Parts: sequence; C-alpha cells; structure tokens
Amino acid sequence: MRNMSEDHAHVQEFFTTRAADWDSRFPDDGPAYAAAVAELGLREGDRVLDAGCGTGRALPPLRAAVGRSGVVVGADLTPAMLRAAVRAGRDRDGHLLLADVGALPLGPGSFDAVFAAGLIAHLPHPAENLRELRRVVRPGGTLALFHPVGRAALATRQGRQLTPDDLRAEPNLRPLLAGSGWRMTSYVDEDARFLALAVREA
Repeated sequence: MRNMSEDHAHVQEFFTTRAADWDSRFPDDGPAYAAAVAELGLREGDRVLDAGCGTGRALPPLRAAVGRSGVVVGADLTPAMLRAAVRAGRDRDGHLLLADVGALPLGPGSFDAVFAAGLIAHLPHPAENLRELRRVVRPGGTLALFHPVGRAALATRQGRQLTPDDLRAEPNLRPLLAGSGWRMTSYVDEDARFLALAVREA
C-alpha cells in the first residue's frame, strides 16, 4: 500500500508534466466552467474554495460570482500548476495556496462553497478527502464536483472503457458523498459536462 507522500508524488508528477500546455490543450472549456460556477448559487460576499484549482480556470468566474467583497481561494498540490495560474494572471482573481486538499491549512467552516473540477479521480483517499472538504465548509454550504466533459466522453478521449467501479457513477458517488457528510442534490452526466452538486449536512 502506498503512503501519503507516494500519493502526492504521483499526482504532482502527473500534473507537473502537463502544466505548461494545460490551458492550450483545452481552450474551449471557459463557458462550461462559468456555467458550472453559476449552478453553485454564490452570492456577493461569499467565501469559496477552488479545490485542486490547477491553472485556476475557475477563479475568474468564481470571483465574478462573489464580487470584490467575497473571498476566493485556489488550492493545489502542484507548484507548476500554480505557476501557470500566475502566468495566466488568475492570481488576480483569487489567493493561490500550495496545499493538499486532504489536509487543508484552513479553519473549520471557512467557506460557503467548494468548487472542484476534475478532482475526484485524483483523490488518493476519496472518503477521507471529501470529509476534509466538508470540514472547511459551513453547514448548509455547497460542493460542486465538475468536469467539462461527461464520463463517457472523457473515457473515449482517454481511450478507455467506462467501468462499474467509476467513482463518478451516480450509484457510487451518492453513497460516497453521504458517507462523507454531503447530501447530493443534483447529478448531470452528459457529453458536454459532468456536474454533481451536494450540500454539507449539519
């Protein structure tokens, strides 16, 4: 069994090699990010965490949603991805934090919402990691698990088959969230996007 540092090294290696051209590989995802952020129902002054923010593509729509009085934090484990976010100027829209989403240096109930794009497939310990995200969100706060393409389209892009044990399949994701203190409120898995929304239980 791999230890935590091996898990970190694997994720960092995967994303470090892809950071430089990440945005140019997926240039048309902006509208999908903005639409997913809109579904979070954020208000002016809200506090939102982009967990596993990568190059920060969600930060501009998150900032637009919460306004200048809101708080936007983007946390990622991979320094190269955060450097790419700075190069793209997205540090102007949120505070960038080098951190493991499984052990966030943030206080309990610090946020009204968490946005997580493409994160769940890379979580080494999904139930524990989702509980950590729950810890930093206030009761009644929301979680968005997003991907700009659906599960089938992503599998085709990656040259693999969908399997019944896919964490993002609704029969797997709903109980995983429930066991981690979240109640799923909506689930969309279509070619153009994947979006599961959940509310933090008290």
